[in-house]
Amino acid sequence: MPKIGSIELPEFPLLLAPMEDVSDPPFRTLCKEQGADVMYTEFISSEGLIRDAAKSVIKLDIYEKERPVGIQIFGAELDSMLQAIDIVTETNPDIIDINFGCPVKKVVCKNAGAGILRDIPLMVKLTEAMVKRTHLPVTVKTRLGWDSDSIKIVEVAERLQDVGIQAISIHGRTRVQMYKGQADWKPIAQVKNNPRMHIPVFGNGDVDTPEAAMRMRDDYGLDGAMIGRASIGYPWFFKEVKHFFKTGTHLPPPTMEQRVTAARRHLQMSIDWKGETLGVLETRRHYSNYFKGIPNFKPYRMKMVTSDDASDVFEAFDEAMEAFAGHVFA
Repeated sequence: MPKIGSIELPEFPLLLAPMEDVSDPPFRTLCKEQGADVMYTEFISSEGLIRDAAKSVIKLDIYEKERPVGIQIFGAELDSMLQAIDIVTETNPDIIDINFGCPVKKVVCKNAGAGILRDIPLMVKLTEAMVKRTHLPVTVKTRLGWDSDSIKIVEVAERLQDVGIQAISIHGRTRVQMYKGQADWKPIAQVKNNPRMHIPVFGNGDVDTPEAAMRMRDDYGLDGAMIGRASIGYPWFFKEVKHFFKTGTHLPPPTMEQRVTAARRHLQMSIDWKGETLGVLETRRHYSNYFKGIPNFKPYRMKMVTSDDASDVFEAFDEAMEAFAGHVFA
């Protein structure tokens, strides 16, 4: 069984990936209920934390029911990252994760996220200092490399392990690829098969079906899967993967009642946590997947994603429930 520090995990754990404006407490609650084993927060700017920026500080909110939970931070300045580590440690998560994988331009241009893949010595230096700064287990999320000509992930993972990280999650694309093309899990398997590696190696990227998760486990030999886009608006994905592992069969899709109930809870928890304006706005991206594959659903979805008034969105849920009650999904 894999372990992150002293945290014992089940065989082939499923981790909720840190996703900006997605992996917040309301969504993490739903994913935890559906079987996610480890939660990661949205990534948090180290500079924002030390400036006490409200947008960064609110992301430190974690709850007992979601443990084990990791708070993820990003940055490239040593002093800022160390101050951020101190702040995060006080919050008492189970894990601190360093983001060395975000490909977004506004992060990369500051040499943070995947930008640091162009400076591996700095990546190792930052990691070593952060590991020494906290008593909590430190993990890393990263990519294969900056581009196809600079993939050194086996060496990079080994060096990060040597300075003390307790697990590594690797997205099977380079920064240049962004989210295009197909994720390549072979280099991740090479990291896992390196005889010097003894920490868990988790795979990320294109784990979008239970069969894909099984291939990652059985064909590539990884220790677990980090689930990102497949879970957006579909927290049932974790439960479906575990059912498939256990039985070799697929669970039936969630009913309309289950979809509406989850979407309603999600919106209400978001409003309770961040207020109506942001709660309504940041939950919109989930509705396409909550109601994916339902014929003639567009009028209801449009109301859900265009209204700024929570009461209108709740009304759209009720209308959809009434219109599609008893609908059987393939």
